Amino acid sequence: MNALSPDEGRALAVYARARILAELTGDARPARPTGAFAEAPGATFVTLHRGARFHGCIGSLQAWRPLLEDVAHNAHAAAFEDPRAGHLDADVLSALDVEVSVLSEASPIPFSDEASARAALRPGLDGVVLRWGGHRGTFLPQVWESLPTPALFLDQLKRKAGLRTDFWAPDLVLERYTVQKFVDPAPAKTSDT
Repeated sequence: MNALSPDEGRALAVYARARILAELTGDARPARPTGAFAEAPGATFVTLHRGARFHGCIGSLQAWRPLLEDVAHNAHAAAFEDPRAGHLDADVLSALDVEVSVLSEASPIPFSDEASARAALRPGLDGVVLRWGGHRGTFLPQVWESLPTPALFLDQLKRKAGLRTDFWAPDLVLERYTVQKFVDPAPAKTSDT
């Protein structure tokens, strides 16, 4: 998928919030953003958070459906299906930032051992998928903000995939992707004076 403009990306984040709100209130489905970008295949993650406090995050690693459909599905899942998410109602949603990450296609990370795998990671830039056997996990590039070193990032990714942090196997697979991140910030609260 081609890079999205800031306006296109913001429209996706606003649409994600509107889809969640429509489900909470039972209102009609919100207006869909228009343009070729909305119908092109795309893989996204939708993350809900209040400042640094996480609420939910669900996404797709491969582009197999139209971008707008992927955003709608992942917005619903992040709000209502992520087991890490707390209770969500319209008041809680109004306090959350809604973030949409549009993923590039993943590519293999070449490495010969764990040290070379760590050296190949690009902090702050790479989203990483780890696969081994039936284990799989991913971290978006935004996770580098809380896990800033390749060693810490990779160890916690192994843990997320259900592996020990000291685990290593020669047939472990690592792939990288980048994201375009767009945020619909929580509406500013105004006080009645």
